[in-house]
Amino acid sequence: MPTPTAPAREQDLLDLRAEFPILENSTYLISNSLGAMPRAVRDSLAGYADGWAEHGVRCWEGDWSSLPDRVAAPIAKIIGAAPGTVSMHQNVTLASAVVASCFDFAGPRNGVVCSELNFPSIVQLYRAQERRGARVTLVPSADSFTVPTEAMVEAIDETTLLVPISHVIFRSSFVQDVEAIVERAHEVGALVVLDIYQSAGIVPLDVQALAVDFAVGGTLKWLCGGPGVAYLYASPEMIGRVQPALTGWFARTNPFAFDPRDESYRDDAWRFASGTTNIPALSAARPGAELLGSLDPGAVRAKSVRQTQLLIEACLENGWQVNSPLEPGRRGGHVTVDMPGAEAVARQLLERRVMVDYRPGAGIRMAPHFYTLDEEILAAVGAIREIVAAASAAAGR
Repeated sequence: MPTPTAPAREQDLLDLRAEFPILENSTYLISNSLGAMPRAVRDSLAGYADGWAEHGVRCWEGDWSSLPDRVAAPIAKIIGAAPGTVSMHQNVTLASAVVASCFDFAGPRNGVVCSELNFPSIVQLYRAQERRGARVTLVPSADSFTVPTEAMVEAIDETTLLVPISHVIFRSSFVQDVEAIVERAHEVGALVVLDIYQSAGIVPLDVQALAVDFAVGGTLKWLCGGPGVAYLYASPEMIGRVQPALTGWFARTNPFAFDPRDESYRDDAWRFASGTTNIPALSAARPGAELLGSLDPGAVRAKSVRQTQLLIEACLENGWQVNSPLEPGRRGGHVTVDMPGAEAVARQLLERRVMVDYRPGAGIRMAPHFYTLDEEILAAVGAIREIVAAASAAAGR
């Protein structure tokens, strides 16, 4: 396949390649798992260390106290959330646990409906709520890659309390019909917790327009923010309505009164906070969140759609199984492709510094981002072709 010419409007995005050191010596196609580190992270972390070394505990009087809100602000912009509705957490499982702690599963409305294709940690969390009286319904997938909207809608009834769903399925990049599921959930009085980990930063979204009650995500992937930082969006209605049982002193209206009997909750996103914030991880996450927040989400999405299509066509030309939707509107930011010996192929690609990953029963996941060149995609496909051919030749000896 000849190397295509990237549209001129993508050049502004490609001009940012210099901000990511790993692109100098790697083909980076794994931003759906771990985004490339922005160059500014080093200075941000150095600033954290220098501040601590110089000012010690007085750092809390300055940047440390405001850092969670400074990271939350660009994230809110990216996901279409109103100011003051996003709180920062350590990971998506804990953020989801905060949501679950807001509700009593002992009554007749105790149902939790989710797909078996949700990320395992989320399913495991809600299954654990069965000890508190929850009744979990796992909607099956016939093909292990897509979620039938009709089955999800049918499983939601007047006894359903929570519907935790993934916007984009991590195995296959399948985009769920969030609008239809939200409509049904709200029709019967249930609440939706949307996992946007695999969409925020690559698929434009607006949590307010989608009318979800909660949304959870993290900075690890498309937001290029590294591990240890997640976020929780709560709609203004939920902020005024619920009180998490998984809580701590930072959720109080006056935490520095140090009153153990204080049962107050703040009236903004901080009511979902718990203990002391993770300042080093937030310091690492800030540059990526600010950078992604400065980009045109439509341009990022258009480039992603074009490049994932380029990748799919190249894979199909080689006869490999594509386990991601062929329809662009139903496809997120990555492509899952399977071929003979896919797990071993992925290991050899990593040895060649072609960064991908492998998921059992699905295949190799590859994810171009706004900083990816078309040539890198085609080179990765060529490397796979070489590895598969060499393995086939060796097996025939």
